[in-house]
Amino acid sequence: MRIGTRKSTMALAQTDEIARQLSQAAPGIAVEIVKFETTGDTDQTGKLLPHGGKGGAFVAQIRAAMLAGELQAAMHSLKDMPGNEDTPGLVIGATLSRDPPGDALVLRPGLSLEDFRRARGKGYKIGTNAVRRASYARRLFPEAEIIHYRGAADTRVRKLDNAELQRLPDGGAVGPADALIMASAGLARVGLASRIAYQFSVQEMLPAVGQGIVAVECSARDFSTRQTLALIDDPVSHACAEAEREVLWVLNGHCNSPIAGHAAIKGAEMSLSASVLDHAGSRIIETTRKGPADRPRELGRAVGLELLARGAAEIIERSRPV
Repeated sequence: MRIGTRKSTMALAQTDEIARQLSQAAPGIAVEIVKFETTGDTDQTGKLLPHGGKGGAFVAQIRAAMLAGELQAAMHSLKDMPGNEDTPGLVIGATLSRDPPGDALVLRPGLSLEDFRRARGKGYKIGTNAVRRASYARRLFPEAEIIHYRGAADTRVRKLDNAELQRLPDGGAVGPADALIMASAGLARVGLASRIAYQFSVQEMLPAVGQGIVAVECSARDFSTRQTLALIDDPVSHACAEAEREVLWVLNGHCNSPIAGHAAIKGAEMSLSASVLDHAGSRIIETTRKGPADRPRELGRAVGLELLARGAAEIIERSRPV
C-alpha cells in the first residue's frame, strides 16, 4: 500500500504509526511511504490563506496524487482537512485513536510560567499561525501581542529558542516570540512534550475540529484498501470526527474562521462543544449539547444550527476574505 504524506517530522511520525498498525492488523502487507513537500511546507513566511487555507497548503497536492492513482491512501491531520466542502471520489477510510486534543503554552528559555502569568502576557509576544488560537490568546491574554508564526512543530520551537525573527511575505519580520501556543499532541509527536509549560483545558481553549486525530484517506471506489484500513479504524475517534466536522459543514466555515469543536463519548452518550469567535477574541458564541453516540452527525448538525441561530454566521462572514 502506497501512503502519501508530508515530509515534516510530525507527519512522518504519524504515517509511521499508520504503517505499524497496518502491519499488526494485516501481517504481510507491504507499506511504502511516499513523501510530499507541499506548498504549506515550502512557504514558511506567508499565511496559508493565499494557498487555499490548510486544505490547499497541506492536503491538495497529496489528494491530487491519490485521485491520479499514484497512491492507495494518504495521511492527514484531520484538523488540516477542509470540513465545509466535499472531495468527490475520496473518503476517510480510518481514523486512529485520538491523541490528547488540547493546546499548550511553550515558553522561551529563561521565561518562567510564574512570570508570564503574573504579567498576564503584558509585554510578551505570543506566536501562532492558527486563527482560532490567536482569537483565544487575545481573549486569555488581552495585553499580549499576538504575532504570525509559521513552521513545523520542531521548527517553531527551534526559532523560539534561538530568538529568531519570523519573516513576513512583505519582506518585514516580527518577533522574536516569547511564547508559542501549539497542539500538545504535535509536541509529543516530535519528542518535545517536555517543553509544555502549561496545558490549556478544553474549557479554556476549545480545540480545532479534529485536533489530535490522524485520518487516512483513500479512494471511495477502492474497496480493497477500504477493507484494509477498516482494520485500524478507531470507532470512537471516527464518531467524534463525524460530529465535529458536521459542525463545520453546517457553518460553512472557512480557513479564516476562528471555529472550534470537540466531541467526547461516555458510554452511549456523546457530548459536543463548539464555538465561533471573532478575530479580536472579544465576541464568542459557544454551545454544548449531548446526544446518542451512534448518531454523531445528527448531534453535529444540531450544534451547528444552534450556533447559526445565535449569530455565528455574521462572525464567519466578517472573517471571510474578500
